[in-house]
Amino acid sequence: MPLKIDLLCHALQPVACLEQWHLSLQSQGHPASAAESLFIGRVRGTASDGMPLQALELEHYPGMTEQQLEHLARECCNRHGVLSCLVQHRIGLVHPGEAIVLVAIGADRRGPAQRCCQELLEALKHNAPFWKREWRSDGSSEWLSGNTPL
Repeated sequence: MPLKIDLLCHALQPVACLEQWHLSLQSQGHPASAAESLFIGRVRGTASDGMPLQALELEHYPGMTEQQLEHLARECCNRHGVLSCLVQHRIGLVHPGEAIVLVAIGADRRGPAQRCCQELLEALKHNAPFWKREWRSDGSSEWLSGNTPL
């Protein structure tokens, strides 16, 4: 099963990434999926305390993070029997409105694609080793200890 995971320190262009992924799969001889479930997450404009957010900073442990993301993705994909998986995730400073994550799951039916995408998003949100700090417009910052609700 084709699986691609990238951590990006530059702007994420989800549509361009997805087009590139499809071309890559096609050039490797993989047939197009009959169903694809996509999720594009963007940084909200407000911090967890409701104040305006200037940026969200994501730190990670190089090597370990990629390995953990691949493990999470493979487990979800195997459980749902999907055909392909693409995960693009930002690191560093990400500003409100910018894309922070792209998950694309290809399958032979919509049910497995949608279930896998949802499960993988929750796994990334709760089990991926990222440390997040909110930077507010007044210059203050705070490391987050939990995740945002659904």
